Amino acid sequence: MSGVDLRIPNGLLYALLGPNGSGKSTLMKLTVGMLKPDSGRVLVNGVDATLEPISVRRSIGYMPEEIVTYDSLTPAEYLSFIASLYEMPDETVQSRSKALVRLLALDEYMTKPIGELSHGNRQKVVLAASIIHDPSVLILDEPFSGLDPQSAKVLKETLLDYVSRGKTVIISTHVLELAEAISKRVAIMQRGRVIAEGPLEDLRSRTGAKDLEQAFLQVTGVSGEVQELLEVLKTL
Repeated sequence: MSGVDLRIPNGLLYALLGPNGSGKSTLMKLTVGMLKPDSGRVLVNGVDATLEPISVRRSIGYMPEEIVTYDSLTPAEYLSFIASLYEMPDETVQSRSKALVRLLALDEYMTKPIGELSHGNRQKVVLAASIIHDPSVLILDEPFSGLDPQSAKVLKETLLDYVSRGKTVIISTHVLELAEAISKRVAIMQRGRVIAEGPLEDLRSRTGAKDLEQAFLQVTGVSGEVQELLEVLKTL
């Protein structure tokens, strides 16, 4: 990763876009302090993620693309454990857990081991854990992957409510229609670099594209390849 210079203001839903291997997940891990930059700095609310990783992690909620949990714990036990790391009062844990469980339709799974749950429900447990402490910055790597339509709709509304309260949400997604529907600003990455960044309307204007999908294909230089593949499809 090289030459990445992003400034994401509060109260914004920001989307990281790019093909597989473009650096989106790496950038997220740098932001939450899981990786250290070879050069430069990562600041979260003005705090250096390398110098003060604990302070930064307290203000961040993070959901990785690859779900990692303690599979022997139940969702109730897992949420309680995560909340304890943030030293949350018991009454706050109970009220927020109850609301998140209802919001994500996890009621019937709360006493089952996480390892026995479906991928989608395990993902919802991790999502609840990333939100339970009401962080000021929420970083979600492919959060809509594996969710059923109802849960995806609930998540979209949850994220929009989050930013309406002045908080920051950063997501990565391959679903360009989704990014266009809920984000105000995007960064398109390729081979570890940001090759386009800005408000959606500016990106469409600069490329002359009718939508984000068309702008993405033009910026990443694959629009011609896609057209060739479509021509091949016609011969089948």
